[in-house]
Amino acid sequence: MALIIIGFIIFLVGIAMNRSEPLIKRFAGTARIVGILFILLGISTACIVQIGAGEIGVKKLFGNVRSDVLQSGLHFINPLYDVEKMDIKTQNYTMSGVHDEGAKQGDDAIRVLTSDGLEVTIDLTVLYKVLPSEAPNIIKETGLDYTDKIVRPVTRTKIRDNVVYYEAVALYSTKRDEFQQRIFKSIDEDFKKRGLILEQLLVRNITLPQAVKTAIELKINAEQDAQKMQFVLQKERQEADRKRIEAQGIADYQHIISESLTDKQLQYEQIKAMKELAASTNAKMIIMGKGSTPLILDGKN
Repeated sequence: MALIIIGFIIFLVGIAMNRSEPLIKRFAGTARIVGILFILLGISTACIVQIGAGEIGVKKLFGNVRSDVLQSGLHFINPLYDVEKMDIKTQNYTMSGVHDEGAKQGDDAIRVLTSDGLEVTIDLTVLYKVLPSEAPNIIKETGLDYTDKIVRPVTRTKIRDNVVYYEAVALYSTKRDEFQQRIFKSIDEDFKKRGLILEQLLVRNITLPQAVKTAIELKINAEQDAQKMQFVLQKERQEADRKRIEAQGIADYQHIISESLTDKQLQYEQIKAMKELAASTNAKMIIMGKGSTPLILDGKN
């Protein structure tokens, strides 16, 4: 468009030079030719528009936005159209308390109050993209800075609206997934009304007040100590059961032996032992007493 305007200006100057003094009049034809060349070059470049991969083009004519969009590729259009290119790939917007990690410099985390009156800090990332068919409406109603006008304020507001239904500790532990699903549904509804698609909402970190963190750590340590003590007691019970079973086994064995050893059995075992001693090559002396256990002496000593 700029080349066309410049060409028209040069062409009009050439016409004006044709009515001037003879010295200037000599350059009038050249000026008109240059003007025409600029106009033709401007028309040719304005007619060809290339839309890159992952982009769409929205056509505007004197401030009026056309409803049809240009897809990726090379297009021939009316040279008077002005084409706004929009990114339709997945975009992310991060709000973090870590310096230089989020979309904005400094601490950009969301600080909210839970149902029990405690302040928690939430870091999160929003993954979203533009709905191609709604791109013209975004241009008309919001403009190209939809991130600052829609994504950031809607996300922060919906998080504050929903976190009040949860206690701080539950939000940090058991209710975290439920909270994430709840705010996803709430933000997704608002995004769709404004031509955006919410792909994913990532709650990256939830930071509790230091006093609450200390209390949780003490509770966890107490629970671990209790579990350790239960393990020790269980081990001691098992050891006591083992010793009890072992003692019962010994007692049963002794009871069985005492019942099976009669006088005749003892006499029989005694005779067997004496026979083995008599058959031995070693010198020995056996002193027998009536009704008593025999006394065996080594004859060498």
